[in-house]
Amino acid sequence: MSDWSWFEREWAGFFPASEGRPATNPRLVAGLMYLQHAYGLSDEAVLARWVENPYFQHFTGEVFFQHRPPIHPSSLSRWRGRIGEEGVEWLLTKTIEA
Repeated sequence: MSDWSWFEREWAGFFPASEGRPATNPRLVAGLMYLQHAYGLSDEAVLARWVENPYFQHFTGEVFFQHRPPIHPSSLSRWRGRIGEEGVEWLLTKTIEA
């Protein structure tokens, strides 16, 4: 099992708690981006697969099976834009190392 707390620490600066609505859980986004890369899925496809796959849900931190996507596909695009290409590469490297 991976320790996901380091994602939250590393990405905390991208999403200050004092501005706007609360950010999406970094573990969820990190897990979805990894699954996207591992399976070659689009934003829409990874979320569709997440809804039907309890293993995807568990990997991204869910405790109970969910029947709806946790975020809109555009949220993944916004995260990628915010962390940049280097951030995405860092994420994939760290996930593979774990």
